Amino acid sequence: MNVCSSKKTLLFSGVILGVIAALLAYFGNPKNMAICVACFIRDSAGAMKLHQAPIVQYFRPEIVGFAGGSFLIAIATKEYRSTAGSSPMIRFLLGIIMMIGSLVFLGCPLRMVLRMAAGDLNAYVALVGFVLGVATGSLALKKGFSLGRAYETKAASGAVLPIVLGGLLILSVTTSLFAASTEGPGSMHAPILVSLLGALLFGAVAQKSRTCFAGSIRDIVLMKNFDLLTIIAGLFVVMLLYNAVTGNFVLSFTGQPVAHSMHVWNLLGMYVVGFAAVLAGGCPLRQLVLAGQGSSDSAVTFLGMLVGAAVCHNFNLAGAAAKAATETEAAAAGGPALPGKIAVIGCIAVLLFLGFCKRKKQE
Repeated sequence: MNVCSSKKTLLFSGVILGVIAALLAYFGNPKNMAICVACFIRDSAGAMKLHQAPIVQYFRPEIVGFAGGSFLIAIATKEYRSTAGSSPMIRFLLGIIMMIGSLVFLGCPLRMVLRMAAGDLNAYVALVGFVLGVATGSLALKKGFSLGRAYETKAASGAVLPIVLGGLLILSVTTSLFAASTEGPGSMHAPILVSLLGALLFGAVAQKSRTCFAGSIRDIVLMKNFDLLTIIAGLFVVMLLYNAVTGNFVLSFTGQPVAHSMHVWNLLGMYVVGFAAVLAGGCPLRQLVLAGQGSSDSAVTFLGMLVGAAVCHNFNLAGAAAKAATETEAAAAGGPALPGKIAVIGCIAVLLFLGFCKRKKQE
């Protein structure tokens, strides 16, 4: 079945993704963050002690499920294809950059949409930056940017990441090797089986529907094609209804869970993510899905995101959530500290060089 053959099937795919996200939120994942690929990679990096931030350490079964669901459905539908060799180190760098931008904003493009559906106006500011970043990346593609061709490799190569992630999940459940938060976002999660099964279905649907948050806007910019946006619309509507019914919808800039109102950095953070995602060939979710269906290049991008998460928390690049005043502490505006701001500007400079100057050198 070709899920991409009509907008109705794409819309239905988005509805399924929205229902899964709503269920994960209902069963315990953080409010306003039912699913966030960047945050879940960050939490998993913390669980493996790649960083020591105590409130964001938990090996998220969803990361395993996204790649595993894509892997299983690709095998079943004979779409599995092991490929590699398309500028791996640049992809690794783009993975780091995507993570820096995401953690300055405090969320990947998927979480941005979920925050929008919960009434978080900061996410709408970030959406402007994301669209501008995707548009800049699309311009680079029109100017001739390319990471080169990927080549077929041994079938086992493309299966390494899903299998390794599955092994790490087993270790996280059966041993005490991994760290686990006792408070904060890392301590909030659905039961392991619910998370894993939901994510397996999510990954399978995302693979069949070619879900990509950056790709949906890129297709509009380059081809005036709105098909992939239909998936995002279905997801958004379901989560909007869920938040309205459960009382989680609050239209405001302030008081939002794990968010800040530093508008310039919300915008620039997601500008970086959109720009990098187009150059890399997909948003963080799409990279995991592609890695699951056999792309070692996307697996390298995932490793870049994993290292980027560690870098962000080890070197104070990640944004901080705003905090209301308490009896013992003053209110905090949140947002990135100076190192994070410098990192975002540096990422923009690197992306402009990769996207445009590299083409000139080739010519």
